[in-house]
Amino acid sequence: MIEKARRFATMAHRGQKRKGSTEDYVTHPIRVAETLHEAGCSMELICAGLLHDIVEDTPYELEDIEREFGIAVRDLVAIHTEDKTKTWYERKAHTITTVQTGNMEVKSLIVADKLDNLRSIETSYNEIGDEIWTYFNSSFEQQRWYYQSVAKQMWKGISVEDAPDFFSTYSETVKRFFR
Repeated sequence: MIEKARRFATMAHRGQKRKGSTEDYVTHPIRVAETLHEAGCSMELICAGLLHDIVEDTPYELEDIEREFGIAVRDLVAIHTEDKTKTWYERKAHTITTVQTGNMEVKSLIVADKLDNLRSIETSYNEIGDEIWTYFNSSFEQQRWYYQSVAKQMWKGISVEDAPDFFSTYSETVKRFFR
């Protein structure tokens, strides 16, 4: 099922590029899935990692995810999908609440996604500096608020010992980049 999800994501994101980059977009969900796989997460969660941006960024709907990958994967993708009719702040505040109140699978999907996003931002920042912020619908200060809030709220209801290692990696990356 994981290989099927990888093929589906590759097809769905065909022609899309990462913000401010020539990198194929699909490399992002693949890296998210690899982070989840390395942490020993379930097949359904790894598939959700591959498919997490499908509904937001392609013509495919949650029904397509359910038909191809089942209800569990659909539900994980659904809880991670932003409502693009809302403002940037509303969408990010919802994600922060979701990571705070979500179970370990939900937290893991969000944190793996945000870790990869932040690593990409950091790489681009090291290459082009403050120009990176022109590719986003938000400022450096807003991005700092968002990533720091996720880092703070992801620990609600869990201990460091219970969390996958990439949670600590995310916390360290946030501290380093937004110092």
